[in-house]
Amino acid sequence: MKLIGLTGGVGSGKSTVAGMFRDLGAVVLDADQATHDLYEPGSLAFDMIEGEFGPEYIRDGRIDRARLGELVFNNADARQKLNAIMHPLVREWMAARTAEALMHGASVVVHDVPLLYESGLESIYPVVVFVYVPEELQVRRLVQERGLPEDRARAMLAAQMPIDQKRDRAQHVVDNSGTREETREQLQHLWPLLTR
Repeated sequence: MKLIGLTGGVGSGKSTVAGMFRDLGAVVLDADQATHDLYEPGSLAFDMIEGEFGPEYIRDGRIDRARLGELVFNNADARQKLNAIMHPLVREWMAARTAEALMHGASVVVHDVPLLYESGLESIYPVVVFVYVPEELQVRRLVQERGLPEDRARAMLAAQMPIDQKRDRAQHVVDNSGTREETREQLQHLWPLLTR
């Protein structure tokens, strides 16, 4: 089985590239989906987050993701505390689903991990594919496609390692600043290198 790490900056279109990997036959496991599942009421993560941050971060019996997100994007200490809770649990979730994929005969498994470099996870992947767009395009996409205020979009970028620095660390870079078809062509050229 080939294990590939997929990452990129917020607003870079990593989910689009993950979908293209699926189209090529890879099993794609999404760390954001892991987080979503782990936030469910009654889970260990839910209890730990409520214990660490307080009941004001629970709304209608669920974690108030918007409020918690606002806190951690603007407070490095809170971000570090949340990461200390979530990262080990997300790694467990991903490992369990990778084992399931292997048992079901998967030949290529892609881990879609937004904060792969920030979390120090690059060493566990034999190969990392990085989805790149220039920083100003990241901001524009976050504002236009996600409806975020520009200051919030820039705060999100500031909470991550600079995109150019991440690009320089990856073995393979997919430039997603053009058309969807141009991105797909890059991935199709890359696929034989990743799977041989």
